[in-house]
Amino acid sequence: MTTGIIVFAHGSRVESANQAVRKVASELARAGNFPHVEAAFLELGEPSLAGAAAKLVDRGVERILVLPYFLTLGLHMERDLPRLTEDISNRYKGVEVLVGLPLEGHPALVKVLLDRSLSILRSRNS
Repeated sequence: MTTGIIVFAHGSRVESANQAVRKVASELARAGNFPHVEAAFLELGEPSLAGAAAKLVDRGVERILVLPYFLTLGLHMERDLPRLTEDISNRYKGVEVLVGLPLEGHPALVKVLLDRSLSILRSRNS
Protein backbone atom coordinates (compact mmCIF):
# COMPACT_ATOMS: atom_id res chain seq x y z
CA MET A 1 0.00 0.00 0.00
CA THR A 2 1.44 3.35 -1.05
CA THR A 3 1.58 5.78 1.86
CA GLY A 4 1.72 9.56 1.81
CA ILE A 5 2.39 11.87 4.73
CA ILE A 6 1.01 15.33 5.39
CA VAL A 7 2.70 17.60 7.92
CA PHE A 8 -0.30 19.68 9.00
CA ALA A 9 0.28 23.09 10.60
CA HIS A 10 -1.87 26.07 11.47
CA GLY A 11 -0.39 28.47 8.93
CA SER A 12 0.76 32.05 9.31
CA ARG A 13 0.52 35.43 7.64
CA VAL A 14 4.33 35.39 7.87
CA GLU A 15 5.30 33.39 4.78
CA SER A 16 8.70 32.47 6.20
CA ALA A 17 6.87 30.58 8.98
CA ASN A 18 4.91 28.60 6.37
CA GLN A 19 8.12 27.96 4.48
CA ALA A 20 9.68 26.58 7.66
CA VAL A 21 6.89 23.97 7.82
CA ARG A 22 7.49 23.07 4.17
CA LYS A 23 11.19 22.65 4.99
CA VAL A 24 10.35 20.30 7.89
CA ALA A 25 8.18 18.25 5.52
CA SER A 26 11.04 18.04 3.02
CA GLU A 27 13.49 17.04 5.74
CA LEU A 28 11.08 14.36 6.96
CA ALA A 29 10.82 12.98 3.42
CA ARG A 30 14.58 12.85 3.12
CA ALA A 31 15.26 11.46 6.62
CA GLY A 32 12.64 8.72 6.32
CA ASN A 33 13.16 8.08 2.63
CA PHE A 34 9.45 8.80 2.17
CA PRO A 35 8.66 9.63 -1.46
CA HIS A 36 5.26 11.25 -0.82
CA VAL A 37 5.33 14.03 1.80
CA GLU A 38 3.45 17.32 1.68
CA ALA A 39 3.02 20.25 4.03
CA ALA A 40 -0.51 21.57 4.55
CA PHE A 41 -2.13 24.39 6.47
CA LEU A 42 -5.37 24.95 8.32
CA GLU A 43 -5.41 28.59 7.26
CA LEU A 44 -3.14 31.39 6.09
CA GLY A 45 -1.00 29.05 4.00
CA GLU A 46 -1.17 26.82 0.96
CA PRO A 47 -1.98 24.11 0.28
CA SER A 48 -4.90 23.32 2.51
CA LEU A 49 -5.20 19.83 3.99
CA ALA A 50 -7.64 18.92 1.21
CA GLY A 51 -5.26 20.32 -1.40
CA ALA A 52 -2.32 18.32 -0.05
CA ALA A 53 -4.46 15.17 0.08
CA ALA A 54 -5.49 15.71 -3.55
CA LYS A 55 -1.83 15.97 -4.57
CA LEU A 56 -1.04 12.70 -2.82
CA VAL A 57 -4.06 10.88 -4.26
CA ASP A 58 -3.10 12.10 -7.75
CA ARG A 59 0.27 10.40 -7.19
CA GLY A 60 -1.41 7.09 -6.36
CA VAL A 61 -1.29 7.18 -2.57
CA GLU A 62 -3.71 4.76 -0.92
CA ARG A 63 -3.05 5.73 2.71
CA ILE A 64 -2.47 9.20 4.15
CA LEU A 65 -0.83 9.83 7.49
CA VAL A 66 -1.66 13.28 8.84
CA LEU A 67 1.02 14.44 11.27
CA PRO A 68 -0.20 17.46 13.25
CA TYR A 69 2.53 20.08 13.63
CA PHE A 70 0.75 21.39 16.73
CA LEU A 71 2.16 21.36 20.24
CA THR A 72 -1.03 20.57 22.15
CA LEU A 73 -4.48 19.12 21.72
CA GLY A 74 -6.51 22.30 21.28
CA LEU A 75 -9.60 23.40 19.42
CA HIS A 76 -8.09 22.93 15.96
CA MET A 77 -7.05 19.37 16.80
CA GLU A 78 -10.32 18.46 18.49
CA ARG A 79 -12.79 20.21 16.16
CA ASP A 80 -11.25 21.21 12.85
CA LEU A 81 -8.90 18.34 12.05
CA PRO A 82 -11.50 15.54 12.50
CA ARG A 83 -13.93 17.42 10.23
CA LEU A 84 -11.27 17.98 7.56
CA THR A 85 -10.05 14.38 7.60
CA GLU A 86 -13.64 13.11 7.45
CA ASP A 87 -14.20 15.25 4.34
CA ILE A 88 -11.08 13.74 2.76
CA SER A 89 -12.20 10.20 3.64
CA ASN A 90 -15.63 10.87 2.13
CA ARG A 91 -14.12 12.30 -1.05
CA TYR A 92 -11.56 9.50 -1.57
CA LYS A 93 -13.41 6.35 -0.51
CA GLY A 94 -10.50 4.00 -1.23
CA VAL A 95 -7.93 6.02 0.71
CA GLU A 96 -7.24 5.30 4.36
CA VAL A 97 -6.65 8.48 6.41
CA LEU A 98 -4.82 8.14 9.74
CA VAL A 99 -4.14 11.02 12.12
CA GLY A 100 -1.26 11.26 14.57
CA LEU A 101 -1.11 12.98 17.93
CA PRO A 102 0.11 16.52 18.56
CA LEU A 103 3.73 16.91 19.59
CA GLU A 104 2.83 17.30 23.28
CA GLY A 105 4.15 14.50 25.44
CA HIS A 106 6.85 13.35 23.05
CA PRO A 107 10.11 12.86 24.99
CA ALA A 108 12.13 14.65 22.30
CA LEU A 109 10.39 17.92 23.21
CA VAL A 110 12.08 17.99 26.60
CA LYS A 111 15.42 17.38 24.89
CA VAL A 112 14.74 20.26 22.50
CA LEU A 113 13.86 22.60 25.37
CA LEU A 114 16.97 21.52 27.26
CA ASP A 115 19.09 22.20 24.19
CA ARG A 116 17.52 25.64 23.74
CA SER A 117 18.07 26.44 27.43
CA LEU A 118 21.71 25.43 27.31
CA SER A 119 22.17 27.42 24.11
CA ILE A 120 20.86 30.57 25.79
CA LEU A 121 23.11 30.04 28.80
CA ARG A 122 26.17 29.41 26.60
CA SER A 123 25.54 32.56 24.57
CA ARG A 124 25.12 34.62 27.75
CA ASN A 125 28.35 33.26 29.24
CA SER A 126 30.35 33.90 26.07
